[in-house]
Order: sequence, then structure tokens, then C-alpha cells
Amino acid sequence: MDGGGHMNGMSDMPKPPPTATGAPPMTGMHHHPMMHMSFFWGTNGEILFPGWPGSKSGMYALVLIFVFILAFIIEFLSHARVARRGSGTVAVGLVQTLVHTLRAGLAYMVMLAVMSFNGGVFLAAVAGHALGFLVFGSLVFRKQLPPTAEDKNSDLSPMICA
Repeated sequence: MDGGGHMNGMSDMPKPPPTATGAPPMTGMHHHPMMHMSFFWGTNGEILFPGWPGSKSGMYALVLIFVFILAFIIEFLSHARVARRGSGTVAVGLVQTLVHTLRAGLAYMVMLAVMSFNGGVFLAAVAGHALGFLVFGSLVFRKQLPPTAEDKNSDLSPMICA
């Protein structure tokens, strides 16, 4: 290293001229699309996979539908009762673990899609969660079953909304 702070004599190499914007030119590097750091409302961007949705017509709509369905499925998995009474404890535990793992993986995919900062993707994810909760989590579509003896003997008091 010489006194100028340059390594391996690279100070003797000619530097390429700056571009019209004043930024140094990109030599030997691949050009990657700009990642947005604030919400934007366009159809051009990468969501989840390189080059997806691309510029083909209809692909952005496919992305929005895909994210919506993922969020909807997450709500289904969050409110589905997969354990049956009388089943073996180990079998129930394995099924619950499988459902939880699937739900967590899908939730991370939705999170990564939203991290593209695309406003449409964000709205599709929120709408999928909202409709999924309305269908599977709220009392709107739930059949009211008579309370069982197990429910009556529960230590937990029912929630009362005023």
C-alpha cells in the first residue's frame, strides 16, 4: 500500500468518465431494478420472485389475486379447527404443528410481498385478511352451536362486548 491509500497500484489506472447524471458508470456490474423504499402505485416492480410480474398484460392482476388468496388462506388456517376430539395426542400435535408451519410460511410470503412497497399488493393483502376474517373468524357466517358440557365447565369466562 502506498502513501495515497490505494492498493496494488490501482491509482495508475485511468478512471472512466462520469455519466450525464454525474454518477460513475456501472462497469462489470449487473443492473438491478431499483427497490422502492416508500409506497408506490405502479404495475412495474418485482414481487416475491425476480422478474415477476413483469410487463406482460394481466400479470400484475395475477400477483394481486395471488397475494389476496394467500392472505385469505392464512385466515382460514388461523381459525380452522383441525383437532378432533378423541384423536391421539401425538397425532393432533403433529397436525397442529403442520398447520401452524404452513400458516407461518404463507404469512411470511405475504409479508415479503407487502415489503415490495407496492400499494396494490398492500391493499390486496389487507383485503384478503379482512374477507378471510369475515368468513372464518367473525360471527357473521358461523353457526351458533349449543354449548357443550366442556364449554360450561371451562375456567375461562366468556368475553362480553359492551
